[in-house]
Amino acid sequence: MKLLYSILFALCFNCAAQVSTQIQPHGLTGLSDNQQQRIVKWLNSSVEKTQASLGPLPHALLPIYLHPRYITFEPVPWGSVKRGDPDGIELHFDRFASLRQLNDDWTLYHELAHLYLPLLPYSAFWLSEGFATYMQNRIMHDNKVINSGQFIQRLSAGLERGRNQTRKMSQPLSELSADMWQHGAQQRVYWSGAAFFIEAELALQQQGSSLAQLIKRYRNCCYSKTASAKELISTFDKLSQSAIFTTLYARYYQRTDFVQLSREQLKSLR
Repeated sequence: MKLLYSILFALCFNCAAQVSTQIQPHGLTGLSDNQQQRIVKWLNSSVEKTQASLGPLPHALLPIYLHPRYITFEPVPWGSVKRGDPDGIELHFDRFASLRQLNDDWTLYHELAHLYLPLLPYSAFWLSEGFATYMQNRIMHDNKVINSGQFIQRLSAGLERGRNQTRKMSQPLSELSADMWQHGAQQRVYWSGAAFFIEAELALQQQGSSLAQLIKRYRNCCYSKTASAKELISTFDKLSQSAIFTTLYARYYQRTDFVQLSREQLKSLR
């Protein structure tokens, strides 16, 4: 434990100005000293990158519950947010993955992005999952983990998966969102939500703003632990001085089809 806190102090001392959230890792004691150092570097680096894109996390302390695995098919096969007091993150990861492999994995960026929004009801999980899905790619692009071509390709491929699943599952989006695990509808739910935020981003950029700037304002003035979808949407419209989010929400929440977004529209994201 002494070694762990020494590592945390050494890694955070020079980056204190960039990282305002203190991570609290749990589950490192079964790893070697080198493995512990690599994992803590990964966690701190991911928090830094996320905050560089979206501003400070709305959490002074962030518990991270770690589950090192011996056999996995990817560096971080599973992650989830654990809502509580304080909120935390659970991560299952390959104990032998390199720092580069961990940094290049999208899972932690996705889970960190969730923490900028309140806990929404099940029927609005398409919003929370869509936000995290879009933002994981935005964070990775902003911080040069992926390049512009990879950014566009990942969004295009994800939207196509959502579109393909919509052909098989045409229930209204809010209804499907409430039971997405039972129906195995993650691709449609996640990527419908991502499309919503891509459209919002494009509209905000027409105003000379961005979704990241909006989230920074939301975190500073209005963040709450829980909210309804309409409360969140209304707050976003007030902060952006627009009707962007209300208009999009009216089009999306009962949607039975999948939006058409062209590659040219994706390329215009800045």
